[in-house]
Amino acid sequence: SCFKMNGLLCTVFSCQRKKKGDSILENPSIPNPFPELCCSPFASVLSASLLPKATSRKKQVIKVYSEDNTSRALEVPSDITARDVCQLLILKNHYVDDHSWTLFEQLTHTGLGRAIEDHELVMEVQSNWVMEEETKLYFRKNYAKYEFFKNPLSFFPDHMISFPSETSAALSHSGILQMFLSSSTYPEIHGYLHAKEQGKKSWKKLYFLLRRSGLYFSTKGTSKEPRHLQFFCEFSNSDMYMSLTGKKTSGAPTNYGFCFKPNKSGGTRDLKQLCADDEQSRTCWMTAIRLLKYGMQLYQNYMQPYQGRSGCSPLNITPMRSISENSLVAMDFSGHRSRIIENPTEALSVAVEEGLAWRRRGCLRLNSHGSPIAMSNMAIHRSQSWFHHKISREEAQRLILQHGLVDGVFLVRDSQSNPKTFVLSLSHGLKIKHFQIVPLEDDGKLFYTLDDGHTRFTDLIQLVEFYQLNKGVLPCKLKHYCARIAL
Repeated sequence: SCFKMNGLLCTVFSCQRKKKGDSILENPSIPNPFPELCCSPFASVLSASLLPKATSRKKQVIKVYSEDNTSRALEVPSDITARDVCQLLILKNHYVDDHSWTLFEQLTHTGLGRAIEDHELVMEVQSNWVMEEETKLYFRKNYAKYEFFKNPLSFFPDHMISFPSETSAALSHSGILQMFLSSSTYPEIHGYLHAKEQGKKSWKKLYFLLRRSGLYFSTKGTSKEPRHLQFFCEFSNSDMYMSLTGKKTSGAPTNYGFCFKPNKSGGTRDLKQLCADDEQSRTCWMTAIRLLKYGMQLYQNYMQPYQGRSGCSPLNITPMRSISENSLVAMDFSGHRSRIIENPTEALSVAVEEGLAWRRRGCLRLNSHGSPIAMSNMAIHRSQSWFHHKISREEAQRLILQHGLVDGVFLVRDSQSNPKTFVLSLSHGLKIKHFQIVPLEDDGKLFYTLDDGHTRFTDLIQLVEFYQLNKGVLPCKLKHYCARIAL
């Protein structure tokens, strides 16, 4: 009735204006007490702001892939963020959320990929895809996503970063972060990069400088004078990608390439390709550019990982697993009734015995052609998420790189050069190192070792568990494993 009444008022006012003609300019109009409900020939009866939010959000279907190339189709609203997509997949697949799950954009033919920022809208990312280019969304972990907030000093070496003259040379951990996130000042990143000449196959080594206004290179050695600086790229209308195939596709002088792709570009001809001399240099450039482009938004993503724009995922649900380990208790289920084990020594012995019993049961299940002991040494590790059967050294490096070059990221694989041995591939100090796991036979029993027999293990599971707790001969402990998840 309110709509009809207001419409009637509008009609009366209109009729009066028609009768009086030109005299309407002399008489003041009566103000309408409900202007937002009044009909107009150029507007609908209800404005979009008055409609329920749910009805104005269109839904679309996206396809997300995992490392083993399984995929899952999701019907999501048009304003969904990358973080919300990750939350949906975490809940649907019952994964434990450690804030490292990430949505990746991968350009298959060109071998380029990037981690989509948590706050980015997935539909906007897809709208920049070119028809000729095969592009996919991948769901995997990225342990290095916000690592620079935890330890910025290791990401920005002294020889590549300069601060304003009024700033103290020795900045603290928090001081560097404040400068990068400040709207008034920004550190200058500088150093040599190889740049691919536009329209040519050749690369040229130039001295580059990253400033708030964009990326520049010097036309005269290492000169920073304005007359010698030439503009190379700005970042507001382009995305930064890492080269995953190294020298193969672009003929780059090293394997540490990255590039800038303008939004809605025509293809690879518009790419601005660069190449660093080592991984530390590439990481420094790419991290600084991320901070320059997104600034405080990245810090908000890091501090409040669950806050998305669309609000479609049930972010307020109580987690299925307790965050605090203090709420977990040891239980004994061996008798007719379960009981809580209060003695820590008894709890430890029960846990060890349960682990051994699990191994024995696993061996007997797998043993169809041999003894349980032989099968324990040879096959039990294949069910572990960190083990990758018959992958090459290059593929292992690519997997670790995509999961983030954080100290302790690892996987175990078959050796390509020696079929009887295994290899532990480990990230440390922004480098990927490989350690051979050698089998030893002693008194009819088979053992595995990383240190020429000084420390021996009955199977690979025992070996990995030991080095997760002890550094031993390795440069760091094993912390995060690369897994081929299935969706």
